[in-house]
Amino acid sequence: MNAIPTALVALGNETINRTIWYPTILGVLVVVAGAVLFVGSIYLMLGTNMGARLAFLAVFSGLTGFMVVLTALWVTTASPLNTIKGSIPKWEVVEVVDQPAKSKVEEIRKIEDEGTTVPAIEAANVKAAVDEALVTKVDNAVEKFTPEDNEFAIYDSVTQYQATNTWEIGGSKPSFLDFQFTHTPKYSVVEFCGNAPNTQPFGVAPDVPKCAAPGTPEAKDNGYVVLEYNLGDVRQPPIVAFFSSVILFAISLLMFNWYEKDRKKAAAAAAATSAPSAARARETVDA
Repeated sequence: MNAIPTALVALGNETINRTIWYPTILGVLVVVAGAVLFVGSIYLMLGTNMGARLAFLAVFSGLTGFMVVLTALWVTTASPLNTIKGSIPKWEVVEVVDQPAKSKVEEIRKIEDEGTTVPAIEAANVKAAVDEALVTKVDNAVEKFTPEDNEFAIYDSVTQYQATNTWEIGGSKPSFLDFQFTHTPKYSVVEFCGNAPNTQPFGVAPDVPKCAAPGTPEAKDNGYVVLEYNLGDVRQPPIVAFFSSVILFAISLLMFNWYEKDRKKAAAAAAATSAPSAARARETVDA
C-alpha cells in the first residue's frame, strides 16, 4: 500500500538537472516538429491541387498573415499573458552598505535628506525584493543555487530581521509627445536591523519583534539595502514579433506578385510561339 506514495515522494525529491539538451534543445525540437506537422500537412494537401510553388506561396502567406493578426493581439492586450514576453518591472538589489553615504550611487548618498518616505504598500513591494536578497537561498529538488545567487545573503530566515525605514529617490514619467524617450533611474534604500532574540518559552506567544541593541551579535549586520527599479521589457518581444511578421507577410505578397508576372511572361511567350504556327496552318488549309 505504501509503495506508490513512497515512489511519488522519491520522484518529487529527485533533482532535475537542467542541461543544454533539456529543456533548451528538446523544447526547440518539439516546437519545430509541431510547426512542420501543422504547416507541412496543409502544404501537402494544397500541393496536390495547386502545384509545389503556388502551394508554398499560399501556405507561407497564410501563415505570416495569421502571425500578423496574432502578434497584433499580443501587442495591444492590457497584459500579454500566454505569449512571448520580456521581464516584468521589479526592484533589483544593487548593494548592501553600512551607511547611505558609503554607497557607490551618488543619488543614494543624499537620500535621507532629499528622498521621500515610501508608503506602507510600496514598502511591502520593496521588502519582498530585500527578503529575496538577504535570506540565504537553499538548494531544492528543482533548482540549485550558486554563491552569486547568495551574494547579499546575511540571514537564514525573514524572521531574523526587519525593515525599519524605506526611502525612494529619482524616477520619471517621460512623454513621447515632448520627445522624451528615456527614464531617470529610480532608487530605493531600505534600512534593516537584526531582531532581538525571543525570550519567551516554547508554547507562549513570542515577543513583539524589535531591533537588537547595538553591540549585540544580532545587530552586527545592520545596514542599508540599495535597490534600483528595473522597468523591464514586457512588450519588447511581442513588438519584435509583430514587425517581423509584417515583413514576412509583405515578402509573401511580393512573391505572389513575382509569380503572377512569371505566369504572364510565360503565357505571352507561348502565344508568340504559337502565332506563326497557327498562321502557317491557315495558309496550308487555304492552299
